[in-house]
Amino acid sequence: QVQLVESGGGSVQAGGSLRLSCAASGRTFSTYLMGWFRQAPGKEREFVAAITWRGDSTYYADVVNGRFTISRDNAKNTMYLRMNSLKPEDKAVYYCALRGPRRTAAVGNPGEYDYWGQGTQVTVSS
Repeated sequence: QVQLVESGGGSVQAGGSLRLSCAASGRTFSTYLMGWFRQAPGKEREFVAAITWRGDSTYYADVVNGRFTISRDNAKNTMYLRMNSLKPEDKAVYYCALRGPRRTAAVGNPGEYDYWGQGTQVTVSS
């Protein structure tokens, strides 16, 4: 089992920045990739970004590309999401997710992930 804990959410004005963190514990040696998803009120959970634990491959949703940066520290089993130029439409609960050792090309599909955190709230005011 793997446990994921998100932190770093908060309330900011439009144009501001936040950095989210996701700390993984447990059987983290099996990690293939980790990703960020978000869910706004009344919306389905959507893909934000992902990063492989080996090879430095990153993936971004078009709506955040150029504003958000995903990174990871393998030794600390921690993933980060730096969010710049935040917009009101970025308001959502942000979830950390982890996939085990099997490779996948469908990094934006929530069903490809094995473990999920509880989420951290991001609020952006106009």
